[in-house]
Amino acid sequence: MNIAELYSLYKECSRVSTDSRAIEGGEMFFALKGENFDGNLYAGKALELGARYAVVNEGTPVSQSGDPRVIPVPDTLEALQALARHHRENTFVGGRRITVIGLTGTNGKTTTKELITRVLSERYNVAATKGNLNNDIGVPLSLLSIGEDTEIAVIEMGANHPDDISKLVKVSEPDFGLITNVGKAHLLGFGSFEGVKRAKGQLYDYIAAHAGEVFLNADDPELTGMAKERFHEDKVNLYGIRYMGAEVLPSSAEHPFLRIRLSDGSLVETRLAGAYNAPNVAAAMAVGMHFGVSLEDAVSAVCSYVPKNNRSQMEKTERNMLIEDAYNANPTSMTAALDNLSLVEAARKAAFIGDMRELGEESVSEHKKVLDKVLAMDLDLVCLVGDEFRKALEGREGCSAKWFATSDELASWLKENQVDGFTILVKGSRGIQMEKVIPEL
Repeated sequence: MNIAELYSLYKECSRVSTDSRAIEGGEMFFALKGENFDGNLYAGKALELGARYAVVNEGTPVSQSGDPRVIPVPDTLEALQALARHHRENTFVGGRRITVIGLTGTNGKTTTKELITRVLSERYNVAATKGNLNNDIGVPLSLLSIGEDTEIAVIEMGANHPDDISKLVKVSEPDFGLITNVGKAHLLGFGSFEGVKRAKGQLYDYIAAHAGEVFLNADDPELTGMAKERFHEDKVNLYGIRYMGAEVLPSSAEHPFLRIRLSDGSLVETRLAGAYNAPNVAAAMAVGMHFGVSLEDAVSAVCSYVPKNNRSQMEKTERNMLIEDAYNANPTSMTAALDNLSLVEAARKAAFIGDMRELGEESVSEHKKVLDKVLAMDLDLVCLVGDEFRKALEGREGCSAKWFATSDELASWLKENQVDGFTILVKGSRGIQMEKVIPEL
């Protein structure tokens, strides 16, 4: 079956699903296969539950069932990606292919995507990546969520390996690109910081090769250098806090969230925790205004956005003020979070931080740098979680920081040692599950 024929069948369906448990009726089910799962085993169940078609791998028992609703293909993931690309290429707005904005970066991808979507939605019907579904499965699913009334799509792309972005841009075919930043993350996969720049820069490579445009943080020397190598200035749309003549105001107990004073004196009062989110706000406003959203509407949209899933959240409990940024961590984002904590005006401050994963040979040295930084901040309480911080603590007898093997252990300690009246940063890589300590604060 060729892609045009598969697309014709897709047009009969309500949506695409890769989870047989989520079938509601009318879907095209893709039986994806990974190291620890095989969707082909559940294709029959998906059909029983009401899926209209099931796309399965050739040579599997279900592919030989003779059921006309079963569509055998050589590789179900490749078929899903091809279908998404075909849908992207055959969706038109006003006689032109739908505009796709692709974004990636080391930190802030999801928050920036959410902010851009919120701002553009002031004027357009926008389809965007749900949550952080930004990999080789999530990007196709995001593209296939583009409906007949969609006017702009915002597609987030993540990368753990050197060629991930190059594969994802071939599926999403973005017209505009935005890299939030480049920093030290997933070094186990990229090998080095230069490897990170090459990998993220594949978005710029695609945009340049296809005469597209980029949104560039003019305040970021790494990004400006990367863009200068690839683009003429007429293809670059600049933004940035300093570039815009804006000012990030200090946070305090009275004003805990990020506030930005624009050059005209107007105030952007967000619901985001952390000055490190200021470039993300600037990016969203720049994208919105490029597409005709007024400054007033862009500011209103940004101010209405409330983060979730432990991303840049500020929460006042009965006992403490929490800066919850526990969704993920790497040296760049950890440094930014600690810098932000140092700027917060509070009587008592603490940092509860967990290991940063996937740093390879540089892991211990990077954890030592973070430890040096946090100890130099003269905080009232520092709690470290994870084996990498244990290694970083070796040889530091008399260190004031407390260490715990797991977030569960820290949570148990907090039950016995109640912490009151603090402003507390809670941050760590996803696998450390630092959010487990929040109920005890």
